[in-house]
Amino acid sequence: MENKKKSNLLISFIFFVLLIALTFKILLGDENVFHIFKILKSVKIQFVVIGIFSMFLYLVLEAVNMGRTLKKLGESSTFFRNIKYSFIGFFFSSITPAASGGQPMQIYYMYRDKISVANSTLALLINLSSMQIITISFALISLLFNYQYLNAVLIICFIVGILLNSSALTLLIIGIFSKKLSAGLIGFALKVLKFFRVKNLDDKKEKFEKELEKYQSSALYIKENKKMIIKILFTTLIQFTIYYSITYWVYRALDFNKYNIIQIITMQSVLFATVSGIPSPGAVGVSEGAFTEIFRNVYPKNIMSSAVLLNRGINFYLYVLICAIVTIINHFVKRTPKNFTKGEVV
Repeated sequence: MENKKKSNLLISFIFFVLLIALTFKILLGDENVFHIFKILKSVKIQFVVIGIFSMFLYLVLEAVNMGRTLKKLGESSTFFRNIKYSFIGFFFSSITPAASGGQPMQIYYMYRDKISVANSTLALLINLSSMQIITISFALISLLFNYQYLNAVLIICFIVGILLNSSALTLLIIGIFSKKLSAGLIGFALKVLKFFRVKNLDDKKEKFEKELEKYQSSALYIKENKKMIIKILFTTLIQFTIYYSITYWVYRALDFNKYNIIQIITMQSVLFATVSGIPSPGAVGVSEGAFTEIFRNVYPKNIMSSAVLLNRGINFYLYVLICAIVTIINHFVKRTPKNFTKGEVV
């Protein structure tokens, strides 16, 4: 069974790489590669740097939200560790279908750092719920100003994306306040630990059941701290505004200025909601195609391929690589001693 799970992860990664290769082949098509590179070489580097830094801030703000909840729950996680969890989550979300691997792997690495499974699960559920709320709200408001950029296929994808995100949000809210679903989520975390050959996993079951009781009391504590939830939502709003702004910095890097930052941000938010329901790893291929369609009136045809490559390069491919390096380094660092009172660690 363990070998099968490792094979599934390997297959998922290979599929991810093949999707990237196919996307580049379709995207470039009959394009003159030298012409594309010539355009990319002439970009205004200051805007590229702003875009790269904006993506970093996006991940940092996720870490801020995680740390805020963990602190409220009595966990002593440092700011840099929270950034590490954010990077790890981004990497595994990017290479697994429907971003299904991000949260379980974050729970695993938090567990290695002496963070209670119950508290890490709750922190991630709250963070993910906040992301869903902002994604859905931002996209629906933005659609009022950008519906004309969607063709029939993209309209269907947008509706599907909103419905899937809304369904996920409903499940997440139930997960925070439902003991039964919470038990299921922790059970899933146990499967992740089994995947990494954690010894005496059966002996840990009783400890995790106690963690579940703590999880429910923690959820009650969170409900009584509405100000913190508002802070998390506000931080998430800033986080996604910064993320969507990357598309604007790419637009400026390519020496265009007809559209203002609000117009580009709202268009990008519609794009994000449209592709977020696609179950392919990192929405590779779909994101590039949707970008081409939604921004068809923003960029000249001969610039579009360069715009797609630069935009996805900054807000996805570059950070998949960076986060992969962080994950690999973290995986081989010295593990936590086995005197962890909240449960034996890996």
